[in-house]
Amino acid sequence: MDLVKNGKLNIVRAENGGQLAHRALEVFIQTAREAIDKRGVFYVAISGGNTPGMFYELLSEESSYSQIDWDRVHLFWVDERCVHPSAEASNFGLAVHTFLLDVPIPGENVHRVTGEEIDYAKAASEYEQTILNVFGLQRGQVPTFDLIMLGMGSDGHIGSLLPNTYALFDTDDLVSAVYKFDDFSRITLTVPVLKQADHIIVLISGQAKAEIVRDVFLSEPDEVKYPVHSLWPILDKITWIMDQHAGSLIQ
Repeated sequence: MDLVKNGKLNIVRAENGGQLAHRALEVFIQTAREAIDKRGVFYVAISGGNTPGMFYELLSEESSYSQIDWDRVHLFWVDERCVHPSAEASNFGLAVHTFLLDVPIPGENVHRVTGEEIDYAKAASEYEQTILNVFGLQRGQVPTFDLIMLGMGSDGHIGSLLPNTYALFDTDDLVSAVYKFDDFSRITLTVPVLKQADHIIVLISGQAKAEIVRDVFLSEPDEVKYPVHSLWPILDKITWIMDQHAGSLIQ
């Protein structure tokens, strides 16, 4: 199934990382303003990693963040490594160092994962309860985020939904723990939450991602091998923003 040739992918091309960051910023601001105009609130979940860093730095500029009513923004994280928030590997820490101290968002609207919690199952449960409370939902209900921002790993993972891990197939919970994959255990939103979102953007950059982009887009869906394929039922809600290096092996 050649999704690129069949026109089923909404791909936004960028010449370089800087342009990719600007494209992501445009989507973020537009989605935030539309959500606030429509319902008075903007629910967004962001990711860590290298690719969104430049976007976060752009967001820290007053000319960018001043276009959003931050009192009406609720900020969540797609996933987090089980480390202290001050650790270099912390996704929350990345946000703090790049934009979170600059934008005028109320502290009570920032909903981080307690990655430093020794009991990972407890951390996942507490984060799930936070989501339910903020969205005003009961157990068993799934929140609808206005925007979820993802990257894609070189193995095709999204968030911390990694190949051959239980979290990838956890349809009972909103949040799941991933135990000791590589260097860190992790906490992640589950597939049902991602699929329920109104809009998802996936940021992909660098030549090192070119082969996985080709393999993911040009192969039959296999979410066990490539967790990103779990999003194939909602391709119409996804915008892929990639630089010319990441997209160099697809037309």
